[in-house]
Amino acid sequence: MDPVRNPYAPGAGQRPPELAGREKQLAAFEVVLERISRGRPERSVVLTGLRGVGKTVLLNHLRSAAIAKSWGTGKIEARPDQGLRRPLSSALHMAVREIAAAHPDPESVDHFLGVLKSFALRATADKGMRERWQPGIDAPAVKGRADSGDIEIDLVELLVDAAGLARDVGVGIALFLDEMQDLGADDVSAICGACHELSQDTAPLIVVGAGLPHLPAVLSASKSYSERLFTYHRIGRLDRDAADHALIAPAQREDVEFSQEALDLLYETADGYPYFVQAYGKATWDVAAGTPITADDVRVAAPAAEEELAVGFFGSRYERATPAEREYMRAMADLAGDDGPVATSKIAAELGRKPASLSPARDGLIKKGLIYSAERGFIGFTVPHFGRYLRAQTD
Repeated sequence: MDPVRNPYAPGAGQRPPELAGREKQLAAFEVVLERISRGRPERSVVLTGLRGVGKTVLLNHLRSAAIAKSWGTGKIEARPDQGLRRPLSSALHMAVREIAAAHPDPESVDHFLGVLKSFALRATADKGMRERWQPGIDAPAVKGRADSGDIEIDLVELLVDAAGLARDVGVGIALFLDEMQDLGADDVSAICGACHELSQDTAPLIVVGAGLPHLPAVLSASKSYSERLFTYHRIGRLDRDAADHALIAPAQREDVEFSQEALDLLYETADGYPYFVQAYGKATWDVAAGTPITADDVRVAAPAAEEELAVGFFGSRYERATPAEREYMRAMADLAGDDGPVATSKIAAELGRKPASLSPARDGLIKKGLIYSAERGFIGFTVPHFGRYLRAQTD
């Protein structure tokens, strides 16, 4: 069939043609937006799950829902080597600009922008560097607010002031934070502290975070009350109906159908993971001669889809690992028959090493986002079917 008309879109954070199976999360967020708009208390939101389950896609949909309510929004992608001040300043600047035109007092907006500028300029400790770098905020810096240098104190003051602007306008502000597990410990503590202060004040500002499955543990390690600060949504595989809908609905818009046998095989092959559904759907469309798409089309397309996944989804991550880290992952793969979490003690036994000697490899893989601490003493792959990929490489 015509590849130009191919509706499927495998990609990092790329919006699929049909967001299937996430109706519960979307509906819950609509309630959050409406409650906050009416001055009622609500918690910030955290999405967790493996890579390839559509966390970033869902995060973007939630942001669109906030924009539709005339909220101010900004988005950040956390990085392990980057502090929070600069990216958060840019995101909050964008959010405030979206609501500034409706604010009855322009001087209040300018004053806040001055506070935001002072907050941003504390991103660099060296005074000379602060004088050379400017955050792009067209207002003079206001001293004495959100500029102490303590990120937790400053962030609380900054977000409380931002929420005040939103309250004056009768809307809210939502900050969307992707890869939240990559924040530094001080920044995680600051986010939790600020969310705590905002919730106590019923302030119209929320943080919507997304991250790997161990993100709740990261938050809990920072603040013991974090489990009460956020509403957690675990994002996983699509059930059969949702996976079928993700394939059928886009095809129907192109006057194309799937046979039942093709859908059966596609669900078995993709295992319900949204990224895989898109990858196999795209490859199958390209090889199919016409409608309806058959199980034979799926079989013919599978090697091409798997080759693309091996290079772009699995291989690129594997190549980032050192030889010692690859050895650690291969041992994990051999022990994880269903790609589930593996006890670190078993990995050490498999490699004939003491657990302590494997700590550098394990820590390096965690920092690179290839594995995560599923629970105390257990490690899991952040990428679904990664163990299967590694076992196939060594067969």
